[in-house]
Amino acid sequence: MRITTEQLQQHLARELKAFYTVFGDETLLVLEASDWIRARARAEGYSERQVITADAGFKWNELAFAGASQSLFAARRVLELRVPAGKPGTEGAEALQRYCERLPPDTVTLVVLPGIDWRAQKAGWFDALDRAGVLIEAKPVTRKALPEWLTGRLRAQGQEADPETLEFIADRVEGNLLAAHQEVQKLALLYPAGGVRYEQARDAVLDVTRYDVFSLGEAMVEGDVLHLARMVDGLRGEGVAPPLVLWAIAEEIRIIGRVLDGMAAGRTPPQLWRDARVWGGSHQSLMQQNCRRFTKEQVEAAAAHAARTDRMVKGLIRGDVWDELLQLALRFAAGAPAKSLPKRGKMAAAARAAERNQPALF
Repeated sequence: MRITTEQLQQHLARELKAFYTVFGDETLLVLEASDWIRARARAEGYSERQVITADAGFKWNELAFAGASQSLFAARRVLELRVPAGKPGTEGAEALQRYCERLPPDTVTLVVLPGIDWRAQKAGWFDALDRAGVLIEAKPVTRKALPEWLTGRLRAQGQEADPETLEFIADRVEGNLLAAHQEVQKLALLYPAGGVRYEQARDAVLDVTRYDVFSLGEAMVEGDVLHLARMVDGLRGEGVAPPLVLWAIAEEIRIIGRVLDGMAAGRTPPQLWRDARVWGGSHQSLMQQNCRRFTKEQVEAAAAHAARTDRMVKGLIRGDVWDELLQLALRFAAGAPAKSLPKRGKMAAAARAAERNQPALF
């Protein structure tokens, strides 16, 4: 049984299973899901908690020993296994499968993992976790879904905000959900229940954005140039190496080229995604919605631009590397020639104007 963190509380209100696995890279959601499971177990009388961390040097026979041991002080317990690396190895995989085949009595087992890629999810040990109980995936909250997520968090503390204010907050907390949670809690401390005005949010919410270089591709496919400009500026401010940014941009250009070739050959979407190496539901959905606005001519021109940018990154030709990376990303995302795009300074000004909900002229 597989559910998301949003569905977990409804599930726990109905029943408590003997085995749970929480996994994902969204730290806040993993922590909250684990807390909800432990709280429900305590309410059912599972008063003891035992934590095992499978870090480097961990002996996996300790898991079987912990499962077989009985407490002298409590009839029921929560046994929590944390696997920080997310890869149990051969010995760990076998130990997990054996444990799942014989769950200990009077025990709620909670396994906590980081994000698991699609290949690892097909492994026998992960399938054993799935069959043993409930899998809870802490999916990242995308920029598009962030205003709705903020609405739910504000509602839980008796507050609300209009769409403009929600978009402003989302721009300031994107990619940093743990800090976003703290900023929302700050609004409850500063202002009473009810509506939070734009001016109040502007004065209170810090800019805690963090951008993931591997999300650049999806932003290019979506074609939101202002968001894309903020991402490139943010990656520069965080000190991300230009070669990595160039790789992410160029890889997405190559992927779209392969998708266009596959479409021309009449391949079905599952074949397209597999052949073009488009992984992840959100990436596939965005590609399906937007791939037809790209052309092979755009792909070829962008590939040539990427090659020129690569020479600039390597110091073979002169130029502002970050400005060139921005122009490459925007040129492809917007489907416009490079000379028609605003320069970096003007794009940043446009982004600031968008935050204030004011028109900007390039």
